[in-house]
Amino acid sequence: MNLNEIAIHLDDCALKVKTTPSLRSETAFTLDEAYQIQELSVQQREQRGEKRVGVKLGFTSKEKMRQMGVNHLIWGVITDAMHVKNGGEIVLSHFNHPRIEPEIAFITKEVIDAPLTMENALEKISAICPAMEVIDSRYEKFKFTLEDVVADNTSSAAFVLGDEVGVNTDISDCAVKMYENDEIVQQGSTAALLGHPIQCVVQVSELLAKKGQALPAGSIILAGAATAAHAMQTGCTYKTEIETIGSVNLSSQAAK
Repeated sequence: MNLNEIAIHLDDCALKVKTTPSLRSETAFTLDEAYQIQELSVQQREQRGEKRVGVKLGFTSKEKMRQMGVNHLIWGVITDAMHVKNGGEIVLSHFNHPRIEPEIAFITKEVIDAPLTMENALEKISAICPAMEVIDSRYEKFKFTLEDVVADNTSSAAFVLGDEVGVNTDISDCAVKMYENDEIVQQGSTAALLGHPIQCVVQVSELLAKKGQALPAGSIILAGAATAAHAMQTGCTYKTEIETIGSVNLSSQAAK
């Protein structure tokens, strides 16, 4: 398959809720080509009316890197169709093998079109909020290479945002707890995100600059998981509490 055929195939897997074997094992595409496939796949979504609303980072914590067996930071595109309102619900039958993870999200105040530093990154941000991301690989048994997952838009599926807090909120080392119903299933610290969550904004700016791209004002940046992902079950409520930032929740059901 060529790059466009791979993009169409992955998009079809997402639409029809089906899986595929690792594509990298059949077609030798590079990491740069994987990002090209990702872009072509997102364009398929746009043709159906979806709109880009931001980006997500993957593998920004050592725990996540260990879980997935990689040591590379990656990124993907999020769209309006992936957004679930706070307190809303998702239908698990719409996904192959959904997993959920606690995150921090940043809302951009200005266009990001050049590399930033830890010192000036906050100048580009209007707000911070607690978030959770639902990931869902289109690969069989959640097994894939680095190139595979990038091509698959870094397993993007859905996300939920909590209430916004000011950019001066200290988020450097906040306790993170994620609950399934009333049981804590994951916990960690925001410091797991590249040592400091703001570093994730810096990384986004560097990745954009390398690709000659810009992130518009009002965009969402999902900073990556502060813990390992948790396999979702039907009929459950998932809630993430982040110290000083707030909480966010959603529920799951089998079908609709």
